Amino acid sequence: MSRLLIVSNRLPITLVRREGKLRAEPSHGGLATGLGSVYPSPDSLWVGWCGIALERLRGQEEVVQEMLAEKRCRGVFLSQYDIENYYYGFSNKTIWPLFHYFPLYTIYNKHFWEAYVRVNKIFCDEVLRVANEDDVIWIHDYHLMLLPQLIREKRPEATIGFFLHIPFVSSEVFRLLPWREAILEGLLGADLVGFHTFDYVRHFVESCRRILGLEHDLGYIAVGERNVRVDAFPMGIDYRKYSTAAEIPDVKAHIKRIRKRVGDHRIILSIDRLDYTKGIPERLEVFELFMEKNPEFREKVTLILVAVPSRTGVEHYRMLKRRVDELVGRINGRYGSIGWMPVWYLYRAVPFEMLVALYSLADVALVTPLRDGMNLIAKEFVASKRDGTGVLILSELAGAARELGEAIIVNPNNKEQIVSAIRQALTMPKEEQIERNRRMQQRLARYSIGGWVGDFIGTLERIKARQREIAITRLSEEVISKIVADYKRSEHRLMLLDYDGTLIPFSDYPRRAKPDDDLIPLIEALVKNPRNEVVIISGRDKETLDAWLGKTSVGLVAEHGVWIKEKDSDWQMIEHLSNEWKDEIRPVLELYADRTPGSFVEEKGYSLSWHYRRADPGLASVRARELREDLANLTCNLSVGVLEGSKVIEVKNVNVNKGRAADHWLAKRDWDFILAIGDDWTDEDMFAVLPETAYSIRVGMSVTRARFNVHSYREVRALLERLRE
Repeated sequence: MSRLLIVSNRLPITLVRREGKLRAEPSHGGLATGLGSVYPSPDSLWVGWCGIALERLRGQEEVVQEMLAEKRCRGVFLSQYDIENYYYGFSNKTIWPLFHYFPLYTIYNKHFWEAYVRVNKIFCDEVLRVANEDDVIWIHDYHLMLLPQLIREKRPEATIGFFLHIPFVSSEVFRLLPWREAILEGLLGADLVGFHTFDYVRHFVESCRRILGLEHDLGYIAVGERNVRVDAFPMGIDYRKYSTAAEIPDVKAHIKRIRKRVGDHRIILSIDRLDYTKGIPERLEVFELFMEKNPEFREKVTLILVAVPSRTGVEHYRMLKRRVDELVGRINGRYGSIGWMPVWYLYRAVPFEMLVALYSLADVALVTPLRDGMNLIAKEFVASKRDGTGVLILSELAGAARELGEAIIVNPNNKEQIVSAIRQALTMPKEEQIERNRRMQQRLARYSIGGWVGDFIGTLERIKARQREIAITRLSEEVISKIVADYKRSEHRLMLLDYDGTLIPFSDYPRRAKPDDDLIPLIEALVKNPRNEVVIISGRDKETLDAWLGKTSVGLVAEHGVWIKEKDSDWQMIEHLSNEWKDEIRPVLELYADRTPGSFVEEKGYSLSWHYRRADPGLASVRARELREDLANLTCNLSVGVLEGSKVIEVKNVNVNKGRAADHWLAKRDWDFILAIGDDWTDEDMFAVLPETAYSIRVGMSVTRARFNVHSYREVRALLERLRE
């Protein structure tokens, strides 16, 4: 029976040593809280670090594992050196600042990276010790971005999902990372890579394209023989837990006690980890400016600031703590009076009951991080407002802003705008508050934490099913043996072969993709066999094909079927075509070539092509989309069609295609063996006209009319070598 293996840096329980004895205590954190709906259960197991250095366990690893097993956990043991360099080092001094757009805080240290690699391998070994073949492995967050590929190398058929709980930066920022390729390859070891928002998805696929040269198609990235799905899954909360918490007796007691202390002052609430990405000093400066510009609210409004200690061993965080302390003191000293303190400052974690009490009492929640992957505090605040009153002020740079559009959305760097937002929130009519909150509450109730988990796992199962479907069409050794056997028995064989991407790899410059020293002898050997009819069906012009392959006596098709040359014959056209349309289309393609550095126009007898393989991928993608739209309007009254191949857009006469050229040879006789191989959409016309008995093969692991798929041209060469032998 399959299980869900949750893998994260920290377990939901932490080991501490008190009075010489090890004890297990609940961990504080969004992930442990968020996954409470699926863990613990008989069908789940959580793998992670137990929170204590290996040296302090004093040889009690087995005892610890037994203790953790009772909680359905499996511990990963890390040395103090690894903790310092992998966790405090690479994870929180390199990845965390860079992925939150703080490149000046980012440290690129080789020893940090080596520790990160080593710890990811330690996690891999521990996961493989406990993972069954049919388990679902769900890896979480930036500490373990190499782990999916490490597991994939050992367990190629494993079901692996990865979710990143922080932002994924734009490719221009991500490329600052010296180990960028390894990080992307590590993540692409997963079957499904999830992010909180579509912006992060877009940044990730753009980085894959710019850095690894991997294209995506509707959220799918072809990685070797696998399709990897990339999608957005905005993390929810346990809505019912927060929406009903006000009825808990302890919560009621906290509400009563806090209200007694605050009196009738309006409450602005700010709760966050003390982290430089959260913008807490900037928030205090905004509140100070609000007090200065709105004196009528003095002694009427109190800011309750809860700052949860975080990464106290990192220098930036110690400096941040000092700055916050100074700002709180300055504001209270400047505006405070006997009986009224403008800022209530709590530097500690608060229990759930007190947290919900604060949510319930707050008139305004000020959630203005400088950058945040999601921010569940905003969602928890909205869910806790049972009577519908209260106003959420939310940073547009938090992932939650994509879902909570009824909040007052602000730029966290615009202090004047936030000051105006606070005033708007404090003076907003209750009817408007309720209307805004009810809409957000309905949305949060529909897509709660259970919905988030179910959506992710369901998508992961669907991508695995899709991979299995493609694997069925994968050209296996068994099928190859059958092809060879049928080839041996047959008397009349027809081979229809594409050229670029099928027999030869693509080149940035099409003219450089000449046949290599191995290809010509291979083709000659196949052509010399009297039982064989070999045809190269290409989009190239007839002069190039003649120069490269004319001496081999192979059949040739140029310009996707415009020109045909039978073995030892001259070129002829399938039908008489006009190319007068080229004068109208050529200037458009040349304009796009001028506007897209690295692209160029190729002209053939009856077609025009715009190549963009060497252009910047991002710009080329935009230009290609614009060009397709322009050409659709220009060609609507012309007898030409627009074809999109691999990094090329081609305009040609609509009456000819590779299918029609293939028909020319199919009609010549009754063939008892047909083999057709191609690599792009232009070859689908060829596959469509083949009889059911033909062996059709598409290069690339994509959906196709062909019966089988292979990964690259090398497998095509290997198959043809088998046939030659």
